[in-house]
Amino acid sequence: MEAVRVPIRRALEFGIYRDGDNNLDVSQSAVLHQARTVSAENPAIAFTVEDTSSSAYGAATTRRATIQDGSETFEQRDSLDDMASPKNLAQFVARTLDNAETIGARQTWIELVDHGAGDGGGLEADSFKQLMPMPQIAQAIADGVKLHAQAHPEDASRTVDGVVANQCLMASLGFADALSHAGVKWLAASPETMVSPGVPSSVADAIAKNLDAPNAMGAAVVHDVMQQTYGAGSFGWKPAAAFDVLDLDPRKRQAVERDVRALNDAIAARSGDAATIAALRQDASSIAGMVRFHEATPDMPWHADRPALALYGTLASDGRLDPQLRNAAARAGKSVRALVVAHGESSSFEPFDGSDYRDAAGPTVHFPLSEKQIDPWAPRITETRNRFFKETDAAPAERAVA
Repeated sequence: MEAVRVPIRRALEFGIYRDGDNNLDVSQSAVLHQARTVSAENPAIAFTVEDTSSSAYGAATTRRATIQDGSETFEQRDSLDDMASPKNLAQFVARTLDNAETIGARQTWIELVDHGAGDGGGLEADSFKQLMPMPQIAQAIADGVKLHAQAHPEDASRTVDGVVANQCLMASLGFADALSHAGVKWLAASPETMVSPGVPSSVADAIAKNLDAPNAMGAAVVHDVMQQTYGAGSFGWKPAAAFDVLDLDPRKRQAVERDVRALNDAIAARSGDAATIAALRQDASSIAGMVRFHEATPDMPWHADRPALALYGTLASDGRLDPQLRNAAARAGKSVRALVVAHGESSSFEPFDGSDYRDAAGPTVHFPLSEKQIDPWAPRITETRNRFFKETDAAPAERAVA
């Protein structure tokens, strides 16, 4: 009598969308080697991979694969995918969810591996001369969920539980807001630039072992990133100056939208009060923006991306500001703090000349102090054309301060 073979039910389907069609190709390919190791050590994890290699190292190609139990299965193909295409990302999300259903995964996460530009977007595809704007990244994830539900109505409730941004600057209130609207529950990302290859694939193991314990999951993910070392000895380096896991619960996201909008409205209402505006500018200038390394150029928009908790806390404690404004800042800070499941920061990040990131405990918010800082690289990269910027009345507040 032949034994009935029961498919293995796995805890986690982890999708790796690696856009190597640029100068990060070789360094970030390490995440795939790490994934094979993780899957061999923890059979509860399966990986869905879309991996594009740069034309700088021969003909650019895209391969699709699954990784389970330490081995890869490849789809035979010779085409090059546009990794900066929302349609392509949506199709990848759908494939990952299809595979999650096949293995009975309890959760599905995706990792975006490439350059990142904060609320400007990321996923730079040199062959197609494209960069995917941040709102389109979030929409593509939502579209991929819909594609899966349409093809598999029996599994229509499955969604993308979490996003790991192995990209620079993506722990922002704008990206968190967009992903929450797309139905994503968790975001693991850095508020600052990262050093490639960035997030280690061991975070998949940290997630799989803590599916029912969000706080433990967040702490384990942050630990894996902040303790990771690449290279060896004096040539070793850490990948992140700061890293966060954020809870994108819609109720928490709505509270952030409400309270940040109230603060922005209060700032805009005081645009004619020279003393208040001067105090606001002084407070904000005391909070360094992101891209804190010596090679940064003055026109980079991310200098205006300030740690939201540090910024709002400074405003809330400034006795020069009136009580209504201070209270609005305190409420905004409280709502943002509720998003932060876990975080880690370096007091002296060696790859960035010992820069201090102890104030980067959570996501950033775009808060420029000059007209040049508002959106210097628009329209190719713009941090202001997104839902969160509009929802929170950011433009009048920026005009008042900058």
